[in-house]
Amino acid sequence: MAAKSLGVGVPLSHLVGSKSPPRLCALIIRCSAKKGERPWKTSDARLVLEDGSIWKAKSFGASGTQVGEVVFNTSLTGYQEILTDPSYAGQFVLMTNPHIGNTGVNFDDEESRKCFLAGLVIRSLSISTSSWRCVETLSGYLSERNIMGIYDVDTRAITRRLRQDGSLIGVLSTDNSITDEELLKMSRSWDIVGIDVISGVSCQTVHEWVEKTKQEWDFSSGGRGETFHVVASDFGIKHNILERLASYGCKITVVPSTWPATETLKMNPDGVLFSNGPGDPSAVPYAVETVKKILGKVSVFGICMGHQLLGQALGGKTFKMKFGHHGGNHPVLNLRTGHVEISAQNHNYVVDPATLPEGVEVTHVNLNDESCAGLAFPAQRIMSLQYHPEASPGPHDSDYAFGEFIKLMKQQKTRKLEPKISTLSGA
Repeated sequence: MAAKSLGVGVPLSHLVGSKSPPRLCALIIRCSAKKGERPWKTSDARLVLEDGSIWKAKSFGASGTQVGEVVFNTSLTGYQEILTDPSYAGQFVLMTNPHIGNTGVNFDDEESRKCFLAGLVIRSLSISTSSWRCVETLSGYLSERNIMGIYDVDTRAITRRLRQDGSLIGVLSTDNSITDEELLKMSRSWDIVGIDVISGVSCQTVHEWVEKTKQEWDFSSGGRGETFHVVASDFGIKHNILERLASYGCKITVVPSTWPATETLKMNPDGVLFSNGPGDPSAVPYAVETVKKILGKVSVFGICMGHQLLGQALGGKTFKMKFGHHGGNHPVLNLRTGHVEISAQNHNYVVDPATLPEGVEVTHVNLNDESCAGLAFPAQRIMSLQYHPEASPGPHDSDYAFGEFIKLMKQQKTRKLEPKISTLSGA
């Protein structure tokens, strides 16, 4: 008599022997008894791109239908920080690293109060976790936060398509009642360009930030000197930017993206930080106007979106890149020192240096495409970076930038004190 099979080419007699545990035998027999049913998950989701391509996949996390812009991220680690980075609002993040989920998630690595991205696209979802810090699986984490994810999809092929054609709008769906044609129509009727995404991720109230980088992770801030008051404009700020500033000795007040410049100046800060954030800088003219009213009155540091807003406020222009920079391995040349930094980046827009006025200095250049990665305007005490000096995730080559901001504020504070000292000496 022929041996029964599980339908996967493995005879039941090979799996169930005289020494097999009873529960294992019962489980195998029950599986084999369900005619036509496979003992593994089958494709139950689709990613439909605006170019007409349809990608069958398996779902994890939340179910439903979601539209977003598809971008690829080349980071090897740090998927939890990526999930909670507000700059990914409105986007599906495709991880080029094939194996995701093996370290699970923990509550120490979150970069904001929630997950803002539209969905996660990966090649292989780890079936187990292996980390002493893990408190939950990736799938469970996304389910609780209503974020869709898909796996068992050819991420290499999609990445090649994005590199060739640029970022594409896509629709993720687990709903079989919606046809491919309807999903394609949805992808072609939505766009992220010109949309104010910042207002949906910014804080709503003014608050103080006091938490510093934990001692075991604090690698370079060194001794604490003079305290400087920094007002941080929240366009989608990451927690680690605030923690690094606090670790360098700053007193931090976080304000919403719509907070008036006059109210910021009333706080009499030593410096203002314009943070990272999602979307198109041209879609938030109110933010550009806020930046304009602050320039020249206080020392300023812009990061990512803040860098782009500074570029526009100075009279320059920004434009959308073909597929942007997303990852923790982008080489940047510091033109002042000649040093190459490996940086963490996440942006789809860039400042056009040819449109900047005289006196504005390009300080950093991305070595992959020679795009502008940093600016300085010494006359108005301005510095900015297109990438993330706090990393998280990523290398720490650029952490010194926080120290440079401290020096900028210290120089201005010294200048303010000089007239008073001269007056006292004359008396």
